[in-house]
Amino acid sequence: DRPVRIYADGVYDIFHFGHALQLRQAKLSFPTLSSANSSEPSSGVHLLVGVNSDVQCAEHKNSPVMTHTERIEAVRHCRWVDEIIPDAPWVVDEAFIQKHKIDYIAHDEDPYASAGSDDVYGYAKSQGKFLPTRRTPGISTSGLLARIVERYRSRGLDAKLERFGCGELAAERWGAESANDSQGEAQRQS
Repeated sequence: DRPVRIYADGVYDIFHFGHALQLRQAKLSFPTLSSANSSEPSSGVHLLVGVNSDVQCAEHKNSPVMTHTERIEAVRHCRWVDEIIPDAPWVVDEAFIQKHKIDYIAHDEDPYASAGSDDVYGYAKSQGKFLPTRRTPGISTSGLLARIVERYRSRGLDAKLERFGCGELAAERWGAESANDSQGEAQRQS
């Protein structure tokens, strides 16, 4: 008996607890195995996690904040992950499933239309190899980015930027410099 091989994939930009909880759902979706050689039970799941490349993200979604290497390392350090697949395809097909001996693909149930497909997980769903997971309410990469931008625009990050030696990025200073640049440009055009 081998553990069930479950694959989850994503961009995993600004890796957060919602990502970790989705991976936890996948990892704990089958019972533990008892080993005759050990008194410790082991997970009944070997969790493979694919991280989409920067190029794929830019082409099919949005350019990530973190580099591909940074996103791989963030996922690698999640306790639920057994194996990283750094060259994850955007659309999972039969060849990829066979190559990695994948039993199920874990993702939330909503159809994910992209790359000319009505659902990039459609093949796995049609083959009965799809394991639905739930999104974590109240947390998303988009929500985190919106919060960062909002705090930046309201100058809520200026003191922190100054403290870290990045004062030139402060909204107050940048806003003043940007206004001066605009006025100078307007004067040059008159």
